[in-house]
Amino acid sequence: MNANRDYNKELEDSSNADHEKYGYSFDFDVMHPYQIKSFEPFFLKGSLLELGSFKGNFTSRFLPYFDDITCVEASDVAIAEAEKKLGNHVKFINALFENVTLPKRYDNIVLTHVLEHLDDPIFVLKRINDEWLAPGGRLFLVCPNANAPSRQIAVKMGLISHNSAVTSAEADHGHRCTYSLDTLDRDATAAGLKVAYRSGIFFKALANFQWDRLLKTDIISKEYLDGCYKLGQQYPDLCSSIFLMCERGDAR
Repeated sequence: MNANRDYNKELEDSSNADHEKYGYSFDFDVMHPYQIKSFEPFFLKGSLLELGSFKGNFTSRFLPYFDDITCVEASDVAIAEAEKKLGNHVKFINALFENVTLPKRYDNIVLTHVLEHLDDPIFVLKRINDEWLAPGGRLFLVCPNANAPSRQIAVKMGLISHNSAVTSAEADHGHRCTYSLDTLDRDATAAGLKVAYRSGIFFKALANFQWDRLLKTDIISKEYLDGCYKLGQQYPDLCSSIFLMCERGDAR
């Protein structure tokens, strides 16, 4: 992140095309619950820091688990909407990750679908490791997966040039790269973090806008969604998102 970027504009839908939206029902109604399900076995008692809270949709899912929640978000527009949803249950800080000063260390830190937006991801991951993670704390790191079948199909269709390409719509929304398991692991390790667990979240062969259309029908059952989630654990490299649970390493 840097001061020359307009983080409010990056949250806006850049066109009327349903395949170029910032947020989809698939994200909110399918991926968010399965992300929490993936995180839950690793949650620690204590505090939670969410880096990049958007409008608070995902943040609200942490309320049953934590009484002490702090969110850092670059967009003041997003924070205003999040505060309307969550009231005094969450502390919000409108700041950039690069220069924010936080009052303490945190037992749990969540960074979901944010790292690919950062201008210097390793710098921010290093701040998490060196400054913000409490001793014994855990980082929950999730990014969109370059090797998701939906992206690989798009490559075969000629819609994007290669799996890890950043599309024009993604660039409009602030994406700087597209991670795969190996490159995500590389950056986490380079920042000094210890990768304790690797997995994927939700096997995904359709694009988000296609999922949104299907979810309005009775074609997709809860059992089918659960099956995609379980299959994703078997084939993490074919998931919608990739997930690393990291622990604090030695400061570098």
